[in-house]
Amino acid sequence: MLIRLDGRAALVTGAAQGIGRAVAAALVEAGARVHLADRDADGVGRAGAELGCPVHVADLSDRAAAGAVVQAILAGEARLDILALAAGGVAGQVGGPIEDVTEESWRVLFAANVDGAFWLAQAAAGALKASGSGRIVTIASGAGLRPSLTGIQAYTAAKHALVGLTKQLSWELGPHGITVNAIAPGFVLSNPATLRQWESYGPDGQASLVQSIHLRRLGCPEDIAATALFLASDAAGWISGQVIAVDGGRS
Repeated sequence: MLIRLDGRAALVTGAAQGIGRAVAAALVEAGARVHLADRDADGVGRAGAELGCPVHVADLSDRAAAGAVVQAILAGEARLDILALAAGGVAGQVGGPIEDVTEESWRVLFAANVDGAFWLAQAAAGALKASGSGRIVTIASGAGLRPSLTGIQAYTAAKHALVGLTKQLSWELGPHGITVNAIAPGFVLSNPATLRQWESYGPDGQASLVQSIHLRRLGCPEDIAATALFLASDAAGWISGQVIAVDGGRS
């Protein structure tokens, strides 16, 4: 199936590296006009130069900043058709006992994984409704479906919240022709944080994890990007409110 998105405008968050960058590359190849957003100015700048995309450096957990990015895109493109929301992650945290979780460490992961997705959807909702169509794809996690291998309580809770938000947005925006879906990746070596996590398992833990995956391999960012591309396309026009596990069969 050949997917083309010619003439459509897209915003990809978390686009400086890993899954977000791979999603952006897939949308560019399909012909979309793609805007990249990330708080990592150097990383998103490199991605923009390599992919030929405009970039927006912003902390999207801030409502005003998220709104400004959407307004800038609408001012330049006069439309916004696709939101691919890949920003998030563990923010450098590691697992530990519940007694050691601080208020700051709890809240920072909700800001990174949930707040930005909501503020961007809110900012774009008017334009999406006016067009009578649109696609929102959130990047959740296997940790949004079950306990997380990271052992980080806030990460698991935040990804579960993102799954809930995805379903709620689908219910609210669906009558306007807008689909909203989530992808729940399995273990993907996509950035320094996932590499550190992988290394922390040691040889025995790594072998055990791979054996738990039906396809007997870890995922790569392109595996997730392929699903995001499909969900952003016309072919997925009657799929909404779903959480698609892309994890090699582990779930």
